[in-house]
Amino acid sequence: MEIKLEPSLDSCIETVANREYKTVLNILLKSDQEDEQMEEKLELLKRFLESADFNELRSRSDKFLLKGERVEFILKSTDTPPNYEIEINQV
Repeated sequence: MEIKLEPSLDSCIETVANREYKTVLNILLKSDQEDEQMEEKLELLKRFLESADFNELRSRSDKFLLKGERVEFILKSTDTPPNYEIEINQV
C-alpha cells in the first residue's frame, strides 16, 4: 500500500493526513461492501497519525514550501514497526 500526501503552507502534513483519513473513513462507511484496499489505506493512515513526529515532518517540508516548492510525502506499508515508512520528495 502506498499513499501520496501533499502538504502546503495552508495545510501541514498532519492536516492533509487527517483529511485523507476522514475521506477514506466516509467512503468505507457509505459502502455496502467490504473494500480491503480502502481498509488497508485507513489502517496505514491511522498508524501514521498516531505515531509520526509531525513537528519534525513539518520542519522538513516547510523549508521547501517557504521557497515556493511542492513537497510530496509517500507513505508505504512495511512489516516492521511502526509498519510504515515515509519518503519525502520535492515535486
